[in-house]
Amino acid sequence: MIPINFFPKCIAPFLLIILCGCAVSTYGQKPRVPPGGHIAIVADERLAALRSSPDPSARLLRRMSRGHLVSIRGSGRSRDGLLFYHVAVTRRTSGWLQSEALIASWRDGDDDRLMRLLDGADEFDRVARAKIFLDAFARSPLRPKALMIYADAAEEAATKLSREAERRFERRELPAGGAPEFSYYLNYSGLDRYNRQGVTFTFDRAAKKFHYEGWAWREIVRRYPNSAQAVDARKRLQSLPAAATR
Repeated sequence: MIPINFFPKCIAPFLLIILCGCAVSTYGQKPRVPPGGHIAIVADERLAALRSSPDPSARLLRRMSRGHLVSIRGSGRSRDGLLFYHVAVTRRTSGWLQSEALIASWRDGDDDRLMRLLDGADEFDRVARAKIFLDAFARSPLRPKALMIYADAAEEAATKLSREAERRFERRELPAGGAPEFSYYLNYSGLDRYNRQGVTFTFDRAAKKFHYEGWAWREIVRRYPNSAQAVDARKRLQSLPAAATR
């Protein structure tokens, strides 16, 4: 095993602060940061099989979920040349993860690699991976693009969620004299996993449709007014319903 000792020690605290934000939910829970090593985060859960040795056919210890923090302690290669990192998951659990499953702000080109992972994904996967990007790569030149992907995926999800919620509430007649109809929509359970990724939806009562509230578009206009995405971000903001309810 080759020790990971070639990264400047001075950046370790900075990296820890940046990457810890990836694991914080909207409910304010503190992330579980594994001890020691260089912090990275699981971005491609399809490859995130924690194994007993650096080999894709080695014994599976556990399947890692997207957004999970790990601490890299070393590296090794399989007989096929695949790069694996020896990682700590908790104080008592460690194993080997294929390097492509992880991203880290200290690894050159990881912002570009994570951006490519956004292509072809469904709405939720794009939101979740874009959220990881925004948390991990605060100074990347690709950040305006990531913000646009995050926002557009959230608005696409809003369209789908509107149809799902309407079908659900049509099947289950809402009680007369009960809570206001719009409050049932805003408490629809399909919104929950998006809320955990920082997405807030508004509700157009007249049209009975959800819309993304627009934070990422506003961030593009505010911080990157000369970017290629700024023109489209302004158009998206202008198209949002003025009287939507949060």
